Amino acid sequence: MRDEAAPPWDTGHATGRYGDEQPVPFINDIVAAAFGRRLSRGLYVGCGNGRDFLPLSRAGLMLTGLDVSGTSLQQLAARAPQYAGRLVHGDLSAVSASDNDLLIGIEVFQHGDRATAHAAIRHAQRTLGPGGLFCLRVDAVATDVWPAHQVTEDHRDGGFTVRYLTGASAGQQVHFFSAAELGELFGAGDWQPVLPLRIDQSWRTAPEPGQWSRWEAIWALG
Repeated sequence: MRDEAAPPWDTGHATGRYGDEQPVPFINDIVAAAFGRRLSRGLYVGCGNGRDFLPLSRAGLMLTGLDVSGTSLQQLAARAPQYAGRLVHGDLSAVSASDNDLLIGIEVFQHGDRATAHAAIRHAQRTLGPGGLFCLRVDAVATDVWPAHQVTEDHRDGGFTVRYLTGASAGQQVHFFSAAELGELFGAGDWQPVLPLRIDQSWRTAPEPGQWSRWEAIWALG
């Protein structure tokens, strides 16, 4: 995962692709859920250059930021040196903690094919301690997928994977999740919904067509 993912993400960050993105409103739900249960210590997977990591940290969460892109972590450390000691370069195999209060993954667990995405979520689930919260935002099947792409997987539960043929993500695979698929991943008795699964939809700016849909949810490990 690290060797395949790092070069395109490094290139994107180096060219300023993610420099002006605004935090997603979902982070307010994360803060409310965490403080409502008096939780603060956790792991942010795919923290990037800090779009959501920084406001979450400034709100009082004690997060370790993890990312496969060394360039993004360098940018984050430069923007907020006080958090540099909390940043880890690598994928989930680079951390050994298994008792986090929080696991946060915002638009990261969809990268790769279905098996890769599922394995990453299962691995992340194992980093939580009892009572911990898994805060997830991933691409949803309702998305109008764009630009040019090839569907490489189409599962009976509705989930599918595409490989982009053009654009900034050309050559990369991205998995789009169905509700049934996430229900299976978090359907065991150990997981209880704190923020039930919901869709967040945003329309692309013309001339880019259609809309992008993402699932958001928070589960507690019982």
